[in-house]
Amino acid sequence: MLGLLLIYFIGKRFYDLATEFNQNKWLFAILSILIYYGATAIFGIILGLLIFVFDWQIDLDNNIGIGLLALPVGLLAVWGFYEYLKSRWKKKIVLVKDEIDDIGKKNDTL
Repeated sequence: MLGLLLIYFIGKRFYDLATEFNQNKWLFAILSILIYYGATAIFGIILGLLIFVFDWQIDLDNNIGIGLLALPVGLLAVWGFYEYLKSRWKKKIVLVKDEIDDIGKKNDTL
């Protein structure tokens, strides 16, 4: 149940960011959730390889413990993606000029 709340709040944050910058809202909400799960899956693979290579004695049957280890990794990946999108979209803001007031005025650029 708490995992569903986490997914909701991650998706909601990206949905609001996409709305603010006039981007595809649902695409980035779903993409953020996929990035969260992808980062936790990659962390799990890396952790499994490290356990195999260095023969660490970690209880892999403890799903709650492994999930708590992967939680900050997923949140860090989502935060990094959020900051990347935010800075990228801020650079691409186009100010729309209302040109209807300029009809009939002399154009000095020619």
